[in-house]
Amino acid sequence: MQHLHFPAGVSFYSLKVSHDGKHIRLRRILQPERGTLVVAFDHGLVLGSIPGTENATRQISRFIEGKADALLLNLGMFGQLAKTSTAENLPALIARLDWTTAMGTASQLPPDAFRSCLVAQPEEALRAGADAVITFLVIGSGDAEFERSEIERVAGVSRECERLGLPLIVESVARGPAVQNARDPYWLKLHTRIAAELGADLIKTEYSGDPQTMRAVVEACAIPILVLGGSRTGSDEAICELVRSIMQSGAAGVFFGRNVFQAENIPALMQRVHLELRSSKPMLRNCT
Repeated sequence: MQHLHFPAGVSFYSLKVSHDGKHIRLRRILQPERGTLVVAFDHGLVLGSIPGTENATRQISRFIEGKADALLLNLGMFGQLAKTSTAENLPALIARLDWTTAMGTASQLPPDAFRSCLVAQPEEALRAGADAVITFLVIGSGDAEFERSEIERVAGVSRECERLGLPLIVESVARGPAVQNARDPYWLKLHTRIAAELGADLIKTEYSGDPQTMRAVVEACAIPILVLGGSRTGSDEAICELVRSIMQSGAAGVFFGRNVFQAENIPALMQRVHLELRSSKPMLRNCT
């Protein structure tokens, strides 16, 4: 009989436990019977103090009141949760692990000056109470060395998350001189597939603009996709219309930041978004 050989310190049991850990934590984030609402509140690391982020403690309490399924925070902001929540009402927590010049105000740099780095490790996030972690994956810069480092960073985080049983979300985007339209289905299919191949459990990415082309992106990817909102869309009704459009594509839900934290009445808007998400059946495939 042929026996399986594992690296030192690794056993079939430990691999199974880490897989089970991922599954349990993913169930705290993804909602199989409806779309998922994640509130992104990690903008301060790349954009600084923008409207809606000034009073973090107050805003986080509003996200909790609005019943976010999960919150995305930089690891340094996890301490704010102790001031605003109890274990009973706390949503799932996602920790941002990295920083990049390809996003935010620094994105005006020439592509050959794009740089990314880790600002926290998966194990630190796990100790802080995170249910999942997230990293960027930037494709399209035309800088081979930068893209090599992107692949290497995400792959390394993926392997460590696998060891820890910690779900990995990859925020994949296209940025650079060759990228005329970052929401073109060509780019969306390319980088979401790369993220899946690197071991992501979920993907956060941009919306193509219509359900038909976005459905092709969702169907080409082996793992669930959550769609980001970007800049504030406009009225609450416009945001709800965006949610309806996104969910028609088969996406697993939305990752909304400015569309939520810049709203006049955050809990009321979140309630309306939840109503839209409840009317949709997401396409959930291969969730560990």
